[in-house]
Amino acid sequence: MHRTLPRLAAVTAASALTFVATAGIAMAQETEVPEPDTFTSMYTVMATPDTIINNDGESVPGQPGATGEFNFRINSDDEIICYDITLRGVTGEYESPAKTATHIHEANAGEPGPPRLAFPNPSGDGDTRNSSGCMQGPFTTGLEGDNGQDTATGFTLSQIEANPAGFSADTHTAEFAAGTVRGQLTEVPMGGVETGAGGASNDAAMYAVGAAGLAAVAGAGVVLVRRSRAQG
Repeated sequence: MHRTLPRLAAVTAASALTFVATAGIAMAQETEVPEPDTFTSMYTVMATPDTIINNDGESVPGQPGATGEFNFRINSDDEIICYDITLRGVTGEYESPAKTATHIHEANAGEPGPPRLAFPNPSGDGDTRNSSGCMQGPFTTGLEGDNGQDTATGFTLSQIEANPAGFSADTHTAEFAAGTVRGQLTEVPMGGVETGAGGASNDAAMYAVGAAGLAAVAGAGVVLVRRSRAQG
């Protein structure tokens, strides 16, 4: 049985690009879709500028003072990922050889790795930029890997579920080509929150978990849930 997860306010992360784009790669095959009724897992990213790794595996500075929140909700049965991304203090124009500059890379902490997912770049006025939505595979990044194929070829969301710590999220700008901010995916638990009445709290209100609140919630063993629109 899958449980519906809350829509979260999001965390960004940054990571370095490792492949060169080619003009012959097709653009997005993935489809923008409505949010599904159920999810199989969800993840958050606390993105900072002190975690950037360039293509050579070297630590380089990101954008000083910038932060990011990325939240992801996955339905791996239907190959759908929903995203809520908030960048703070990221300035300048986005730039990447991929079709967008905001990615999930298959990359361990402290290591570079290829992008597997490309998301719409967050936008907005002032200090804060946002992006949210859901997309369904098959996915493309617009970057060609060493094997001559798009770096998303053969990728499935179940790979994130099998090893979330092996994936990072980030965004890139012209000034900070290796990344402005980056962070590793951390799984958010699923289930019911016990109430004083001895039951599970399944009311319609959604629990919003920010970057600062996640550690406290996880440390207390609290599991998040909202009332399901459909159970299956």
